[in-house]
Parts: sequence; C-alpha cells; structure tokens
Amino acid sequence: MAEVERAERKIGYRLPDLLRRIYTEIGDGGFGPEGGLASLTEGRRPPGGLADWHCALTIHDQRPGWAPPRSWFYLTGGGCSMEWYVSLMAADHPVLLYDADGWEPDWGQEPHDGLRYAASSLRHWLWTWANGGNVWDEALQTISED
Repeated sequence: MAEVERAERKIGYRLPDLLRRIYTEIGDGGFGPEGGLASLTEGRRPPGGLADWHCALTIHDQRPGWAPPRSWFYLTGGGCSMEWYVSLMAADHPVLLYDADGWEPDWGQEPHDGLRYAASSLRHWLWTWANGGNVWDEALQTISED
C-alpha cells in the first residue's frame, strides 16, 4: 500500500480502487493485458526476464512534447507507438489507447487525434482480457469508424 500511496502523491490523483487492489493484492506489474501492467517501482524485473517492466511513474514524468494529461495514468505499452492509459478523473475510469503515429499533421490533425477510447471502464478492459477476449476490439472499432 505504501507504494500505491507514494505513486498517488507523485501524480496527484488517486488510482481507481480496482487498480489499487491489483497493485496491492496481485503484484506490482506484470499482470494483465499486453504483457502486463506497468510497475509502480523503477527496476522491477519479471522472474527470468531480461528487461525490467516499464515503470508507470517514470513514463508519467517523461512525456515529451504533447502527451496525455496527467490525469491519464499509463497502464502498459501496446506495441510500436501505442500506449494504454486509464482516466483517473472520468466516471468508471475509461481506458484510452494513444497512438503517437495515429495522427497526420499534413491533414490538419494534432496529437490528440491519436487518442481513442478503448473501453468504457478499467473493469471492462480487464474483464475482457481475463475472460480470454481481445482488448483491441473496441479500440480498433473506433479507429475504423473514423
């Protein structure tokens, strides 16, 4: 719990209750979609792993140029230039997918055009994964509708 509270003080927002339970009851990183949630602690390495898990707080502080607001908490990478975030302020804590390459300045788009709502809630996103579903389905559906 001390690590969760330290993280919350650093980012200035309380983590969703479900995410707090995951970090305190299941583990500090490595559990969940896309190879597992980021750790709250720098330098956590999975057993037998060659590289550390991403640290959500480090990523939260290293947002060069335009980036999601501080009220969006980094969950895990999505491959290539994609990242999964959870909103810490919106009701039900929707999950967002940010694609740094998902916008085209020559078309008059801006970086926020690379954002997609991926799931209506953190609970829904995690349940989809735990139930054997594909967490990309809703995110890709909104991309194809654009």
